[in-house]
Amino acid sequence: MEGTRDVRNPAPAHGGAVLEVSRLSGRAGIRVSGEIGVATRPSWEEALAGLARRHADVSYVELSRVGFVDVAGVSALAVTAMNLPGGRVVVEYPPPQLSRVLAMFWPALPGIEVAPR
Repeated sequence: MEGTRDVRNPAPAHGGAVLEVSRLSGRAGIRVSGEIGVATRPSWEEALAGLARRHADVSYVELSRVGFVDVAGVSALAVTAMNLPGGRVVVEYPPPQLSRVLAMFWPALPGIEVAPR
């Protein structure tokens, strides 16, 4: 995947945090593991930009292996969904704080769907 860390060769970000991103097989989207915070934000935003470039109708973001996402990480996801030309982003298995932050700041965002954990 252009510009993101390959899962086979994760690179630690500043402070030792790691964010691993790979494409989903069989459907449009990405699988992410690690932490989404200040140290890994550039990699997260790069992965979201790649997702938006390849977006067709539905794109998936699978987060079952993400232990933490900060408010800025949720914001980057929301902005990506808002800027898509159509369709939606389906977020699967998010950490609990992601749903709470979306509900707090973007309660009716039409371009994003969060599947329960």
